[in-house]
Amino acid sequence: MQTTAQLWLVYKLTNSAALLGVYGFANQIPILALAWAGGYVGDRYNRHIGVIWTQTLSMILAFVLAALTLMHLIQVWHLIFIAFLVGIVNAFDVPIRQAFLVQMVGGKEDLPSAIALNSSIFNGARVLGPAIGAAALAWLHEGWCFFLNGVSFLAVLAALLAMRLPKWVAKRPTGSPFRNFMKGFRFAMSDFPMRSVLLLLSLMSLLGLQYSVFLPVFAKDVLHRGVVGFGLLLSTAGVGAVLGAVQFASRTEYKGLARWMATMAVICSMCLLIFSQSHVMWLSAAAIFVVGFAATSLMAAANTTVQNRVPDELRGRVMAVYATMFMGVQPLGSLLAGGVAKHIGAPLTLTVFSVLVLLGSLVFVFRVVMRLRPAVVSGAISAN
Repeated sequence: MQTTAQLWLVYKLTNSAALLGVYGFANQIPILALAWAGGYVGDRYNRHIGVIWTQTLSMILAFVLAALTLMHLIQVWHLIFIAFLVGIVNAFDVPIRQAFLVQMVGGKEDLPSAIALNSSIFNGARVLGPAIGAAALAWLHEGWCFFLNGVSFLAVLAALLAMRLPKWVAKRPTGSPFRNFMKGFRFAMSDFPMRSVLLLLSLMSLLGLQYSVFLPVFAKDVLHRGVVGFGLLLSTAGVGAVLGAVQFASRTEYKGLARWMATMAVICSMCLLIFSQSHVMWLSAAAIFVVGFAATSLMAAANTTVQNRVPDELRGRVMAVYATMFMGVQPLGSLLAGGVAKHIGAPLTLTVFSVLVLLGSLVFVFRVVMRLRPAVVSGAISAN
């Protein structure tokens, strides 16, 4: 809801695709700059307490945004600055929460299903949030979206405080936080499957997922459906994302994830290409539905691959690398997308981005999937 209202409010106040890019940059750049610190905190201190703190700060920021908007004091720089502060909180929240996931489920056996369930819950909110947000925007006020988001954190905090977890003693890293982050980075880059997955995820985040920044432009100026169309597109992408997460959770085995990620990346990029050229609402909605499905299934598979290959003592730092390469590059993509769209328009910008993602996905197919397949075949032959 908050994302829907913020994007719409920025565009309503400025009518500028470039400032949508600036907003996305401000919201995500702290993750690129500070995720290493979040990973260090997640490995050194109690992750449960860390998540409680980050969620509390997010709630406070939501209420501040609601107060400014409802009192008609909101300006564009307020939106961008609060988005920046939320990004700082997320820079700590994401790596700590990702590392906390294993602790919550008690080990790696149920981890893939837990990751998929987490994605289902997250993307279920993406379905309901924009729908409620669009209704609130149409009938009430942007400020009520921010207020309801703040209230929702009370349920989050209640759930966190109700948890009774086994005592967990951190194996505290030595040395500076940045040096510890680099230790996690070197581990991730030395592992061929993990490195390949993270690079594919970075490309998708840098270019492919920038479609969300442009949804207000497509809804208002391309499809001519206004705020209702904007909420519909967000919700349609969310429905696809939920189904993608549920589909991944229903898997009974997790072999062949590289091939699955390659397939999802190719499908996602092709549907983004269709969406960028569509002027018909039903076709745009269908394309964005598939994008939501494919992108979420790809992200769940990537998260599973990384989590299964990292030792627990490095988990926080490697998940900080994951957050940096996945969420951290989004602000660069948002800034790039806004700058390019200012000169050639949002549809053509998304067309170029989707073609580049398609090319990168094909490189992943031939450099990774084809390379891993002979290893699997030779391993089967030697076992026989």
